Amino acid sequence: MSTFTNSLKERLKEAGPLYGLWLSMGSETAAEALAHAGFDWLLIDMEHTPNDSVDVAAQLRAIAAAHLPSEPVVRLPANEPWLVKRVLDIGARTVMFPNVESADQAAHAVRLTQYPSESTPDGLRGVAGVVRAAAYGMRRDYLQTANAQIATIVQIESAQGLQEVERIAATPGVDCVFVGPADLAASLGHLGDSKHPDVQAAMAKVVAAARAAGVAAGIFALDVASARQYREAGFNFIALAADVMWMLRATRQALQEVRS
Repeated sequence: MSTFTNSLKERLKEAGPLYGLWLSMGSETAAEALAHAGFDWLLIDMEHTPNDSVDVAAQLRAIAAAHLPSEPVVRLPANEPWLVKRVLDIGARTVMFPNVESADQAAHAVRLTQYPSESTPDGLRGVAGVVRAAAYGMRRDYLQTANAQIATIVQIESAQGLQEVERIAATPGVDCVFVGPADLAASLGHLGDSKHPDVQAAMAKVVAAARAAGVAAGIFALDVASARQYREAGFNFIALAADVMWMLRATRQALQEVRS
């Protein structure tokens, strides 16, 4: 049987930008359709949407059904061991952890994605063989290959996380540090103003830390103009808004045009 591989984990090491989209509608149909759009990755959000593990599994299947290289990412609602175990067992290979504020928290997040093994003796992932990730027990190589293929993304969303970002980015096993602009702005005292100079300086600090550590720097962009600015600033893992945002923009524009 072929080796289990996560192409996104390798691509995160590249300098060129990888563009993704937030899936916040909780719709497997939308996930399947958008898998045909050409994004490098699609993020299934569990933090600010009603998605649970059953919904995530359905969207993972829908994305896989497109047979295109959009790699699914799952953002957890909290950094809890049982949640990490569930999303990995249902087939997630790239996991985003919200609001990581220290190197210890980053290291713990990495440990939650790893089976205990000779090379990762402190791994905390529980072992279950008959799960979707292992083709329900038919992937005989899964336990031996899974650790090396899981990608870990940690979010920098607070002043504390910003203060520790160099150590967080340098944590072994972290593949990407990802800015949550809205929460970071709020934590820095600029709620609703991610363009404030203090917030922009904070973003630049994250990019510098990522470069020094040799990991990717990610961010959520509200629109194309912002995405381009972030790309020029050095971010190379960029979310181009969200499914529901594009749906509303397109439909509102069409409605305004037809009524004019």
